[in-house]
Amino acid sequence: MSFRSGRAAAGIWRRVSAWRPSRARSIVDMSYSQHFMDPHGSAIPATMTKLVATKLSANFRRAVTLQAGVPVPVPGDGDLLVRNRFVGINASDINYSSGRYDPSTKPPFDVGLEGIGEVVALGLSASARFTVNQVVAYITPGSFAEYTVVPAKFAVPVPALKPEFLTLLISGTTAYISLKELGDLTEGKKVLVTAAAGGTGQFAVQLSKKAKCHVIGTCSSNEKAGFLKSIGCDRPINYNTEDIAAVLKKEYAQGVDVVYESVGGKLFDLSMRSLATKGRLIIIGFISGYQTATGLSSIDAGALPAVLLKKSASLQGFFLNHYFSQYQEAMLALLKMYRDGELVCELDFGDMSLEGKFIGLESVFRAVDYMYMGKNIGKIVVELTRPVTTSKL
Repeated sequence: MSFRSGRAAAGIWRRVSAWRPSRARSIVDMSYSQHFMDPHGSAIPATMTKLVATKLSANFRRAVTLQAGVPVPVPGDGDLLVRNRFVGINASDINYSSGRYDPSTKPPFDVGLEGIGEVVALGLSASARFTVNQVVAYITPGSFAEYTVVPAKFAVPVPALKPEFLTLLISGTTAYISLKELGDLTEGKKVLVTAAAGGTGQFAVQLSKKAKCHVIGTCSSNEKAGFLKSIGCDRPINYNTEDIAAVLKKEYAQGVDVVYESVGGKLFDLSMRSLATKGRLIIIGFISGYQTATGLSSIDAGALPAVLLKKSASLQGFFLNHYFSQYQEAMLALLKMYRDGELVCELDFGDMSLEGKFIGLESVFRAVDYMYMGKNIGKIVVELTRPVTTSKL
């Protein structure tokens, strides 16, 4: 999922941005930017470190390099300068760095799609709604950096510096909008969620349960199956100990009504064959193919017309960029659910990975590898260390 096309989202955050604690507002004129201090009292540095795509490749490590000594950007009139504290990892980071979302893209370009941190400087127009020291979450290309310039219209004020808010920006809204607009969820329907313990799968499970559906979730370990049970999944299937096809045939002989599919390949084929009459399959991704040269996973496409016709079933893709008109409602609803304790936002900082917790921009490479090894439970998040600075912007 790419958010490079920012212009189409100009109105996304207006209502969402209203959800913020009331506070005195500082009017900031960028002509005095050299006097700005970050929230911890140290000067904004002259340079920083960030990740940059220097070539187009489906291999993230080949495509992206860590660059130090890069000038810290100066926000324009309607922008915020955010010191990033946490950044989110998405399966689509590879699609973005390989240039698949925009064939005209030429390297070098900044990478990373979402982050959360403190506003350390801002333009005069942006000060109408934001202030220095305010915590914001955002979706803007270039989040894999110590500092990111964020258009104020794409920033969401949040009440605390909690990485849980990152889980909602892309992963949560994808599940919320796709199931609401395409899933036609009603009480008693059987919903199959693939990669159910992942960043977006966890929300598909919980939102389907809130709709009083029976939820089946595929995963790769007993630990993930236990997590799925803890968030309400009725039938976790660990495909390393159980055969998914056999379970679905035996326990769901009439098929499933809705599939929330993000894996692709053989699991897509199985999901299609497992649909009930008038069933719906929603494609929100196909991660099994992202690391290939084409970015695609092989499926039995020739059988699709017969399967769909025989069952009067439907197949529909979902790309968040095409549903910006519903984004405000989704984000507000998810924020309320989380605030009211009705939504689990599971995070994975890589504590159980071989090299330990994901800390610092250099850990982004490990975090992407970790995702593609299928190790994560919940949303993968990288914590950025606070840079030591001695010079001002």
